[in-house]
Amino acid sequence: MTMQQRRSPDRGPKGRALDDVALAEVRQLLGHRERRRDLLIEFLHLIQDRYGCLSAAHLRALAEDMRLSQVEVYEVATFYDHFDIVREGEARPAPLTIRVCESISCMLAGAEHLIGELAAKADPKTVRVMRAPCMGRCATAPAARIGDREVDQASSHILIDLARLGDTKVVVPDYVGLDAYRAAGGYQLFRKVKAGETGIDAIIDTMEHAGLRGLGGAGFPAGKKWSFVRGYPGPRLMSINGDEGEPGTFKDRIYLEGDPHRTLEGALIAAHAVEAERIYFYMRDEYPAVLAILRAEIAALEAAGIVKPGFIDLRRGAGAYICGEESAMLESIEGKRGMPRHRPPYIAEVGLFGRPTLNHNVETLWWIRDIVEKGPEWFAAQGKPGHQGIRSWSVSGHVKEPGVKLAPAGVTVRELIEDYCGGMADGHEFKAYLPGGASGGILPASMGDIELDFGGELAKQGAFVGSHAVVVLSQADNIRDVTLNLMNFFKHESCGKCTPCREGTEKLVTLLKEKGVPDETAMRDLETVMRDSSICGLGQAAPNPVNHLLTHFRDDL
Repeated sequence: MTMQQRRSPDRGPKGRALDDVALAEVRQLLGHRERRRDLLIEFLHLIQDRYGCLSAAHLRALAEDMRLSQVEVYEVATFYDHFDIVREGEARPAPLTIRVCESISCMLAGAEHLIGELAAKADPKTVRVMRAPCMGRCATAPAARIGDREVDQASSHILIDLARLGDTKVVVPDYVGLDAYRAAGGYQLFRKVKAGETGIDAIIDTMEHAGLRGLGGAGFPAGKKWSFVRGYPGPRLMSINGDEGEPGTFKDRIYLEGDPHRTLEGALIAAHAVEAERIYFYMRDEYPAVLAILRAEIAALEAAGIVKPGFIDLRRGAGAYICGEESAMLESIEGKRGMPRHRPPYIAEVGLFGRPTLNHNVETLWWIRDIVEKGPEWFAAQGKPGHQGIRSWSVSGHVKEPGVKLAPAGVTVRELIEDYCGGMADGHEFKAYLPGGASGGILPASMGDIELDFGGELAKQGAFVGSHAVVVLSQADNIRDVTLNLMNFFKHESCGKCTPCREGTEKLVTLLKEKGVPDETAMRDLETVMRDSSICGLGQAAPNPVNHLLTHFRDDL
C-alpha cells in the first residue's frame, strides 16, 4: 500500500459539522459588511443581539463565513462575559436577563439582598438573574440592568414590574446634540486647528503648560504623549478608551450622557495633532445609553461633513475589565481576546494594527476645548497649591450627596465629604476610603487629609488616585469584607495570561474566606510575587486592598 493509499480521505474541515441553516442566517445578518478579522467581536454582538445567545451552530457558521478556524472564534467568544455560549445539547438562556451590580458601592447599598429577592421572585424560565461587576452607576446604588434598560436604586419590585411590562429597552437621557453644541461655539476650535489658524505645536505646548494628564488612571502628561506619537513615522492611529470599568468610577458616563461632543471635538483635535488616519472609539457594553448616543452623534458629524464616514469607528466592548488596560483594549479592537501585550514596545510606537497609536480616555479629551479657549493658566490654576488642574471625582458610598464632583487636584477626601457631598450619610461615621477605586487601596479616616493626586504622599502610603473614584466607608463596614469584595472582582476579571495574577487573585480570595485570622505570611508572599511578576497593572495593583487591610485594619481581621 502506498503512502497515498494509507491517507484518510478528505473529510473537509475538522471540528463541528456545518449547519446550512445557521450559515444562511449568519450571512443574512452580516449582509454586505466586509469580513475583516478585526470585526469578529462586532459580528458576535450582531448574532447575540439577534438570537439571544451564541449557539454552537452559529459560531461554526461564523467561522466558515469569515474563513477563520473554529477555535479562533470560540476562544474570543468565551473570553467576554456578555457573550452567552450555548453548546450542543445545552438549553438556551432565559429570554430576559437581569444583571445586578455586586461591586463595592452596590454591595454597601444592599446588592446581596436584592439578588436574593430576585432569585426568589423571578421565574427562571423567563428571567435570568446574574451577578455583574461595576456598571458605572455607583452614585445611585444598587444598580441593575434589565435587558438594555439601566435601573438606578433598583429594587426587586421595580425590576419584576419592568419584566412583566416588557419595558426593557434602552432609555437615552436628554443631552446636548450636535446642533445645540455648534450653536454654543462647538467645533469652531477644530475648524481653526484643521485650517492651520491654530498651530499644532502651540496646542501641544498649551497642554503641557496646563498640566493636563491622562485621567483614566495612569496620569501620563497629555502633551508629551502627543509629542511621542508624532515622533514615530506614520501612518498613525488614535484610540479612545471608554472602558470605564474600575469599581466606583462613573465620570466618563456622566460626560458622554450629557455633552458627548466635548469629548468628540477633543478627540478630533488630538487626532489632527498626531495626523491619525482614523479614530477607534472603544466603549464598554455596560453603557447602552452611551452607545446609542455615540452612534447617533457620530452619524450626525458625518452627515454635517465635519468628519468623513468611517473616520470615527465606534467599537463595542463585551464585558471585560482588563480591556481598560490600553494594550488589551487594542487587542480587543483587533477582534481578539483582550490580553495585555508585553512592553516595550509601547503603543505610541507599535500600537493598533502595528501602527503608532495615540490613546486617551474620555475625560482627558473632554477638557481640551476649555483649555485651549481659556488658556493653560486657567486650567492649571484650578488645582490646589502644588497641583495643577481640576478633576472629576466619582464619589460614592456612605455620603449624603454622591455623584461626580468637580474639585481641585490635591483635594482631600475629608474636603470632598464635607464641602462637596454634604457630609456623611445619616447614622454613618467616616471610617475609611478608597482613593482610586478597587485598585487604589483602602486608607483609614486618620489619613483623610492626604492630598489626592498622582504621586506624592498618597503613593508613599501604597495607594493611588487612579481614575479618581472615591468610595467612602463607615463604621457599618467591615474592611475584611470590603477587601474580599474587591479581590473577588480581580479574581473574576483577571485575563489569565500570566500566572502570578491568575493564581494570586484566586489564592488571596481563598485566604480571605478562611475562618479566623488569615495566613498573613502567605498573603504577603503573594502580594510580593504579584507586584513583581504580573504583566500589567491589574495584577500589580490587585494586592493593594490586602496590603492596607493588614496594615491599617487589623481589628477587622
